[in-house]
Formats: sequence, C-alpha cells, structure tokens
Amino acid sequence: MAAGNITTGNTTPLARFSAQARLRALQTDILELILERDLVPGDPLPTESELTAALGVGRNTLRESLKALQAVGVIEIRHGFGMFVAPSNFEALTDGLTFRARLSLRHHGEEAMQLVEVRQALESGLVGAAMERITAEQLAGMEESVHRMEALAAAGEPFIEADAEFHRRLFEPLNNELLISLMDVFWKVYRRIHLELGGPFAVDLQETATLHRRIYEAVASADKALAAERLSSHFDGIRNVIVKATA
Repeated sequence: MAAGNITTGNTTPLARFSAQARLRALQTDILELILERDLVPGDPLPTESELTAALGVGRNTLRESLKALQAVGVIEIRHGFGMFVAPSNFEALTDGLTFRARLSLRHHGEEAMQLVEVRQALESGLVGAAMERITAEQLAGMEESVHRMEALAAAGEPFIEADAEFHRRLFEPLNNELLISLMDVFWKVYRRIHLELGGPFAVDLQETATLHRRIYEAVASADKALAAERLSSHFDGIRNVIVKATA
C-alpha cells in the first residue's frame, strides 16, 4: 500500500487527519493572537499579510482557518473592509443545537430531552436569585405577559412570543446578558422543535397559560420554593410532548 494511502484506525487518511489537526492548531494560534493583543469585539484583526508573517503559514491555509472561525462566530470578515473580532453571536450554537435536536426527534428524542433538562435546571436554579432582585415594575411586566397568553389562549391562538417574553422578564432582574442570550438560543431551538412536533397546537394552550399564571403568582408571593417547583412542572409538560412524539 502506498504511503499516501495509509489510514488511521478508522477510515480517515493520515494526511487528511494531519491537515485537520494543523488547521485546528492554527485556529488556536489566531485566538491566542487576539487575546495577546487585547483585542475586543469590533476591533480589526491584522491584515492577511501580517497574519501569514506572524503565524508562519501560507495565505490559503490562513484563509481556511479564518473561514472556520467566522463560521463559529469568533471573527467577522467584511469584504472590502477587513477582518474584525466578532460581537457576541450565538447563531452557530443555535444552528448546531437545532440540528442535533431535530435529528434526535427522528430517533428517541434524547438530545431534545437533554436540552429541556438543561433549561429546566438553569431556570429553576436561578429563579430564587431573580426573585430577590425583582422590582414592582418588572413584576407588572410578567403579569402583562401572562395576560397576553391568557387572551390568546382564550381565542385559540398560539403565544410562543408572549411565553418567551414572560421568561425573559422573569430573569431580567439578574442583569445577566449571557443568561438572556442562552435563553434566546433555547427558545429558537425549542420553537423549531415545536414545529417538528406539530406546531403550537401540540400543547394545551389554556393549560400552558394557567401554568404561567401559577408561576407568576408564586413569584409575586415571594415563595422561592414554590416558584422553582412550578417552573419545573412547566418543563415536565414540554418533556411529555417530546416523549409522546418520539415513542
């Protein structure tokens, strides 16, 4: 067998494996360069010529690594303007999780279930801290979202946006942008899962609105344990929908 055809334990040729490893190493070097130069989102990166000289690689290899970093939201390439450190962007995470969750629905729904469990743990675990900081105005905003859900449910209309708004308002007091961004990722993924499972009418609209009313009442009464319990019950309902659809 020719040397160029030698393979690893799987079917990946060694030459290809080595090329992938080099590209990953180069991507790490680019990340380290961004950190070492103390660049922040919006700052321009060095030019391609400067990067090839600093990193000791060819232009084509550099471009391949830069495209990979752009795909995961680390850098932004603006044709005609240059390359920049990208602002916070969760699109790549959203796309990856959405694909894996949708794929899992065609089997046993395991990854879709895991996504629900992560969100359940996140919200149930942080609701107490949010309640400690919530203002009367923020509480009123939550109730407004509940009213919207109840009105839409009574009319037989879905209320996915009002539901998402309720959860954002619940955790606004924490002033944690990363948390809100992750919640938005979960909502985008769940919205897609919801469509796969039959759309908004896959759940009981009245029951879902009532669950949110009960969560609001627990928060309004400053009962942390009850609020966490009712949030968990809400996610149990979502989990049951996935179980039924993938049974």
